[in-house]
Amino acid sequence: MNWMKKVLVSNHSTSQRSWRQDIAPGVSPGIDCPVGIQPSKRAAEPLSPAKAGSRNYVAGNPRFRSLHPGLHSVARVAGSWRSILNRALTSRALLVMLVVSAGAVVFASHRTYVASITAGDSSATPQEQMQFPEGLDYGRFQHSSRNHSRLPCLLCHRRDSNAPIPKRPGASNHLPCAGCHAQQFSNSESPICTICHTDVKSGALKPFPHLKSFRMKFDHARHLNMGSVSCATCHRESRGGVAMSIPAGFNAHTTCYRCHTPRAQSVGRDISSCGTCHQLGGYSRTPEFMPAFRVSFSHTKHQKVTCNECHQVRAGLAQRRQVTTPEPLNHHATSRAQSCMSCHDGKRVFGGEDFTACKRCHTGTTWHF
Repeated sequence: MNWMKKVLVSNHSTSQRSWRQDIAPGVSPGIDCPVGIQPSKRAAEPLSPAKAGSRNYVAGNPRFRSLHPGLHSVARVAGSWRSILNRALTSRALLVMLVVSAGAVVFASHRTYVASITAGDSSATPQEQMQFPEGLDYGRFQHSSRNHSRLPCLLCHRRDSNAPIPKRPGASNHLPCAGCHAQQFSNSESPICTICHTDVKSGALKPFPHLKSFRMKFDHARHLNMGSVSCATCHRESRGGVAMSIPAGFNAHTTCYRCHTPRAQSVGRDISSCGTCHQLGGYSRTPEFMPAFRVSFSHTKHQKVTCNECHQVRAGLAQRRQVTTPEPLNHHATSRAQSCMSCHDGKRVFGGEDFTACKRCHTGTTWHF
């Protein structure tokens, strides 16, 4: 029994000595050591705290695996789960950082965009921030009035995507205003047009689509400053009730004749001649109502001839049909067909019809172009 006891004590001492040398070689004598067992005198270099607590050192030590196989398995499983958990936390942290960074960029961009709009005036209202075309001022519109405050914003404005400021109404869109103020638009005594149109400048009006060389010269500012003329004097609502147009039919000219007559000396200008308002210029040829009879005609060379010698102003038609072409007039010739070939490019002329309008000037030796 004594020899067996010595063997067990010897084996236990050897195991404890080896464990102390491999696991904790720097342990002081008498601390956590079995009775009669002291650390080896040639103890290894003390471990650093990082190495002493490293799971890789403990789990990867061969002697630890041989002495404590169960603990080694537990340490290996725990290490695997810790590695998986660390990788998951790292991925989630990276994702959170990316989301936060993207949000910061978007927020900074939005602040920069808004700051660029309101630069110089942080208290500017959306109405003050809008830029209006020259001669138009929608800022005089009273949004806070009793009737206007009940209207939805989208009746006049429209918003694109996430723009911070709604777009202004279209310059040519009178529908939002005409929906309630239709009578004021058609009333010549109500200056509703001047609420938005603050600066009406002179300029050439759009020509009749039918006669491109005849452009109107009209001084809006001069007429409005007289006091007795308003926008509704010449313009009226279209059938759709949206825009204001020049009256169609014969009234397009009679409106001017109300004031501009030979007896109206206060007006100071006689418009009995069409050239007073219509600019004369070169005109290559008349419209091709009959392609076989094309004619080249210079209005510049015929300025001494009045317009109604060739044209007629017909009532009850659209603007583009008010002023007729020379074709409907009786300008057919009593002479031979060869006298008409100087104008007409076709291979034949009107047979048996006279050309009286041209023949009054172009006769005998004066027949030339």
